[in-house]
Formats: sequence, structure tokens, C-alpha cells
Amino acid sequence: MLRPLCFKSSSSTPTFLSFSKHFQKGSFDSPFFFFRSSRRINNHPSSMAAMSTAPTQNGTVSTQDGTPQIIRQPVQVAKRLEKFKTTIFTQMSMLAIKHGAINLGQGFPNFDGPDFVKEAAIQAIKDGKNQYARGYGVPDFNNALAARFKKDTGLVIDPEKEVTVTSGCTEAIAATMLGLINPGDEVILFAPFYDSYEATLSMAGAKIKCITLRPPDFAVPIDELKSAISKNTRAILINTPHNPTGKMFTREELNTIASLCIENDVLVFMDEVYDKLAFEMDHISMASLPGMYERTVTMNSLGKTFSLTGWKIGWAIAPPHLTWGVRQAHSFLTFATSTPMQWAATVALRAPDSYFEELKRDYMAKKAILVQGLKDVGFKVFPSSGTYFVVVDHTPFGLENDIAFCEYLIKEVGVVAIPTSVFYLNPEEGKNLVRFTFCKDEETLRSAVERMKEKLKKKVI
Repeated sequence: MLRPLCFKSSSSTPTFLSFSKHFQKGSFDSPFFFFRSSRRINNHPSSMAAMSTAPTQNGTVSTQDGTPQIIRQPVQVAKRLEKFKTTIFTQMSMLAIKHGAINLGQGFPNFDGPDFVKEAAIQAIKDGKNQYARGYGVPDFNNALAARFKKDTGLVIDPEKEVTVTSGCTEAIAATMLGLINPGDEVILFAPFYDSYEATLSMAGAKIKCITLRPPDFAVPIDELKSAISKNTRAILINTPHNPTGKMFTREELNTIASLCIENDVLVFMDEVYDKLAFEMDHISMASLPGMYERTVTMNSLGKTFSLTGWKIGWAIAPPHLTWGVRQAHSFLTFATSTPMQWAATVALRAPDSYFEELKRDYMAKKAILVQGLKDVGFKVFPSSGTYFVVVDHTPFGLENDIAFCEYLIKEVGVVAIPTSVFYLNPEEGKNLVRFTFCKDEETLRSAVERMKEKLKKKVI
């Protein structure tokens, strides 16, 4: 049982702080109290107190006689961000290390990117390409991006006026929202969603509306979407292939969304970082649909396709009237992105088709290992058409929610998954689901499956 903690204060009276407050500070093992204060993710009566109490940080000063004195100060954070805590990905990765667990949670590969790209980066550094790049991108890289976009979509764009290079897709998302969204604008998201969307929209002062994609196929509920669009709707944000579900938006869904956007004068922000990891159907870029390029910002990155997530090379492609806003925000976020890595990324984008074909074959083999393994363990596995993620229903194992299940999985089984409730405005909608990733080598995937087969037991009804 957890008890209140007692600390010696500057007075003679002991200071008692509830354990829930110290969950916020991170002084306990569990990561699950670092989530957003508006998100009630378990039923412990103290969790609400933890989320409604401002955390504190301790510092020390010396008195005149040299005696150290603890000074407690509330953490300073702007109101637009005070509901957000340390990300689930950071916390789960820390726990994976602590408990020696196999990390099938955070979506970064445990293998390296291709040698020809790494060698290009080394050469660029040796060649002295180490100073600030042009704000919106090294010219050769912008040209390579325009060429790739033409090959993928059939659209001819101006690399000088319609391509902006960013520090990863996360910055492209931030620059797009901060550069094109005004306070009070409505933006529609599809839940579950990548967690930076909500945080960045909060920074932009947007009003978020959420449309929930539900298993088993996570299809877009078109009638709900139609009802959600209003005269104040500024944009719809779409991620396809979709993290965390692996869903790919169908041509029919995208055509319907496009018609609604044209009819209501709504922008579309497309996050397409997994476009080369499309397994069950072809990836369709919204910008390629009739009448949509002029109202679409297409965002992407190098990291997922070339297993170089630490390089943080991303980009946004949009017509000039939208690019202006993106670049204005980008200029005051990072201004420019790593110069030698852009030169190397240029080489990467010009890789032969055989590279991308081999990449897809490799990931399909990894996916087969994990999906069959999860089924053998006893999970209900939902279809994944793209990305390197698989979502499953954990309820056969009898834990009360996704948070409890993931904590048990790490500590007792030695495998990490991500609870999906953190990807919803209403966490109750995701409490039965957890996400696994297969961007790991085959030996790691098999080892994780074996651990779960050995230690996870289905609840007997």
C-alpha cells in the first residue's frame, strides 16, 4: 500500500505530500501518472488528485550559516500546455530499460539504416557542408523531393516555392498548424491520433473536434464527419497509413472527405510518413485527388522509410499560398534543418525502386511473425494495412484497462506495448486496445512472442 510521504520543511512542522503528487513528480516507478491531466486513465481515487495538483520541483539554497535549505517551487508551464505530461513513448522506453523488457512499444527500429545513406552523410560532413542550410532546404534536396512527389502523385511542383524542409515530420506538423491555424479555428482529428497533434493544436489555440475510428476495420464514419464540419472548420488532419491502427484510408473515403472539404472550403493536413509502408493496398495522397492540391499540405519524413529516425529530416509540400504560412512558422521554430543530413537525404530519395520493394518485403515478413505470434498468444488482432504497427484487444487476459495491462506486460512478462487510450480525447474509447510495433529484427520479435506465450495466460471465464 502506498502511504503519504513526509519531508522536512524549513519549519519544525513536517510537510506531508500525498503519494499522488509524487507520481506527478516522477519519484515513483510507474509512468502512468505522467499523462495529460484531463485524461483519467484508471479508477484509483487519488489519480484525479494527482492530475489536478500542480507538480513541484525542488531546489536548494544555502542559509547564512551554510545550512542547505530545500525550496519547493511549482513547475512553470503555459496554460495551453499544462495538461500535457511526459510522453508515453519516453516513459515506456525508460521502463523497458529498467525491467529489461523487449521494447515493442515505441516505433523506432532496433537496426540501422542503409550504408549508402550513412556514407553520404559522412561524405557531406567531410566536404564541409556543415553550416546553416537555406531556411527552406538545400536546393538539391528540394529538387529531389519535388521529383519524388511527381513520381508518387503525378503532380509537378515548384521546389523553390512549394517545398519546405523541416526538422522531422513533427516540426512540419507544428509549422503547418502554427502557421495556418488561428485561435478559435476548428480542426478535425481522427482518433486514435499521434499525440503531438493535440498538443500542437493546443499551442495554436485551435478548437479540436474528434471523429473516432472504431475496430475492427477503423472505417471513417462519414455521417459523423459531415455533422462535425461547421462554418468554423478550418482543417481536417489525416494520417494515412494510420498510426496507431495500421489503417489505410480508402480511395472512397478520401474522395468523400475531399468533396466535403471543397464544399465547405476546408483545408487538409496530410501526415504521410508511412507512405512507403503500405502493404494491403496502394497509398493514395490526398493532394493527388481532383481539386485538392490547392487546399492540402502534405507532410512526410525520411526516418520511417530509411530507418534513420534520429536524423529528423522532414518536409511539407503545399501550394505557395499555404507554403507561406508554413515557412513563416518554420522560420521561428528551427529556421533550418541539419545541412549534411539533407545532402544524405537527397541520395536516399534517389534510391532505386528495388530499395523500397525490399523494404516492403522485409516488413511484411516481420509483420507476419508478430501477427501470428500475437494470435497464438491469445490476442484478438485487428488488420494492419500499413505502417509498422498492429493493434490488439487485450481483454482476454483479464486486466481492467490498457494501462494496467501494459504495466503488467512490462513488469511480469518483459515485453513493452503502448496503451492506446493516450491517443484519444476520451481515453475510455481506447481502454481495450494496445499497440505493438514490428520495426524490430526477427529474433527480437520471436523472443517477445515466446515471452508472452510463456507468461501471459488468458482469463478463465
